[in-house]
Amino acid sequence: MEMTFIFLADGFEEVEAMTSIDVMRRAGMPVTTVSINLTREVTGAHGVTVLADSLFADNDYSGAEWLVLPGGIPGAPNLAAHEGLRDLLLSQDEREGHIGAICASPAVVLGPLGLLMDRKAVCYPGLEDTVEGVNWQQGPVAIDGHIVTGNGPAAAAAFALAMVAESAGADKASEVAAGMLF
Repeated sequence: MEMTFIFLADGFEEVEAMTSIDVMRRAGMPVTTVSINLTREVTGAHGVTVLADSLFADNDYSGAEWLVLPGGIPGAPNLAAHEGLRDLLLSQDEREGHIGAICASPAVVLGPLGLLMDRKAVCYPGLEDTVEGVNWQQGPVAIDGHIVTGNGPAAAAAFALAMVAESAGADKASEVAAGMLF
């Protein structure tokens, strides 16, 4: 399997990031966490500090299977402000590589880049009116082509399992979900 990269910025939503990492690794998917900070230490929105596997410049993203963006404030705006990540997301979309974004990140990161134009998506409630041209949906998760979006912390497991199903199939996602008593 190709590598999944989960991007962490100060202010990230811990539940969304850690659940995605855990669920994808349970499914046997290789996952690398990436700090967009100057150091590998990243502090979440609720004061949890983690040590990312790598710094942004450390990785070769060509052929990445997934680029995953947790939400959180100011995590999502911090991701959106990172020029290298913005360029990477545009390249990933152009080659129809998978992109996952949850909570504020669909509206704050993907929307302004035009990556959700005419697509079905979900985001944290109330952020929908910040981006035009998106077919905003109700519910915890939306999948449109190669982009999976989730609406917030309570959807973290469903969001991660949707990404597993897209990569490893519905049976693998069901197996992981059952093991988690989901």
